[in-house]
Amino acid sequence: MLMPDPTAPPLFEPIAFRSIDLRSRIVMSPMCQYSSTDGFADDWHLVHLGSRAVGATALVLTEATAVTAEGRISPADLGIWKDEHVEPLRRCTRFIRGRHSASGIQLAHAGRKASTSPPWLGGYRVPPEDGGWQPVAPSPIPFRPDEPPPLELDRAGIASVVEAFRAAARRAVHAEFDVIEIHAAHGYLLHEFLSPLANRRTDDYGGSFENRIRLLIEVLQAVREEWPDDLPIFVRISATDWVEGGWDLDQSVELARRLASFDVDLIDCSSGGMVPGVRIPSTPGYQVDFAKRIRRDAGVPTGAVGLITTADQANAIVAGGKADVVLLARQLLRDSYWPLRAARALGATAPWPAQYLRAAD
Repeated sequence: MLMPDPTAPPLFEPIAFRSIDLRSRIVMSPMCQYSSTDGFADDWHLVHLGSRAVGATALVLTEATAVTAEGRISPADLGIWKDEHVEPLRRCTRFIRGRHSASGIQLAHAGRKASTSPPWLGGYRVPPEDGGWQPVAPSPIPFRPDEPPPLELDRAGIASVVEAFRAAARRAVHAEFDVIEIHAAHGYLLHEFLSPLANRRTDDYGGSFENRIRLLIEVLQAVREEWPDDLPIFVRISATDWVEGGWDLDQSVELARRLASFDVDLIDCSSGGMVPGVRIPSTPGYQVDFAKRIRRDAGVPTGAVGLITTADQANAIVAGGKADVVLLARQLLRDSYWPLRAARALGATAPWPAQYLRAAD
């Protein structure tokens, strides 16, 4: 276990999740790269993920990594649906570990938001004749009104999703990841089951709160059965859909309580993504209060994400007990060495690579 430094600012205090010691509270948020062929990690992923470890990010999370081929957001998404994906991912985790950072994989299924082009190509539905496929969802309600409806999952289809997450967790063990994050946010499949805006089912996977959370709980249980007991599981949620009648913060608090009872180690608190055109007050730290309330009312560690850009801002979030870790996204795209700069700004010690020490002063 890392020994705390009583003089360190809160952002640079170590924190442990089961057997995994993080040297600071700085985590790289999953960010899709749309740079894979047939789901494989390549040199881009090694450099993208590895450079954040060189820059002293304590936990480096992959982008949303599809548990099935049809669960990809786009044909260029990273995947872990077959055994051949393991070795290229292990190349990344071993490099990250060599920099004394932890590695995590976000397991995901895109649901009705699958089979789209990368955002810089418009993000529109890719039809089967152009290399796309049939998306699936809890109910046949398209994400955009002008899109064809997704295929409603039957009971066998739901069971196959659970088994896909199970198999992905088994492969993540072989790929030597330290953390699994289950993606249940941003309008993707598990979030679609949670939200009444996308889930209109009348069986025991729809309707009541208990039914709408059922698939996520089943996925979590399957992952936990494959994942070593001494390694942590995180869950990313959208704390609110930002739409009346949708998933909201009160439901998120209750869900977090249930997840904690199944030994989830951290709730990664994001928001939105369920329906297009929603007005979101995107001001600095606009999602931090979700992490604060879930941490307080559900009694589970949380991560805060969303327009966190400065060292003082990130440090204040941890110091104020609003979240246990901060997840940086675009700021780490702008500056892969942000943790080193934050340490200098806050008067903390951060592990510069020996190769770069000449630039540390």
